[in-house]
Amino acid sequence: MVWLVTDDKELNVAGVIADGTALWLSPEVVEHATGWKLKPEGLCRGEICVPIPALRAETFLRDDKINVAEFWRFMGWPVVSADAGDAWMLGQGASARSAALESLEAPDFILPDLDGVPHKLSGERGKKVFLATWASW
Repeated sequence: MVWLVTDDKELNVAGVIADGTALWLSPEVVEHATGWKLKPEGLCRGEICVPIPALRAETFLRDDKINVAEFWRFMGWPVVSADAGDAWMLGQGASARSAALESLEAPDFILPDLDGVPHKLSGERGKKVFLATWASW
């Protein structure tokens, strides 16, 4: 089992091969988790299709699996995994993040309080919320 986090989903996924920097998932799981569907023309999401480079096809496709981590890096999007390979985060591209920043609206997220009780930002809608952020860079 692998814990997979995308921009809008958190999933426990079975039948995964996590091999170093590669994350091999079935086409069905890739579509469910990310919205990208394998078609003859490449990986497609809505009306956007990204062809699989012919010279690198074996790094993207193997047997009945898609290396979603390699596709994410090919698109220039961030990919992070735990050292053990049991948790993966597929981040949004810079254009999606900059559009969110321009809206001045904080993205929805869930964080636990000191007692471990999870709280979702959207669950606080209509209330005053103090949101403090920082970065180490």
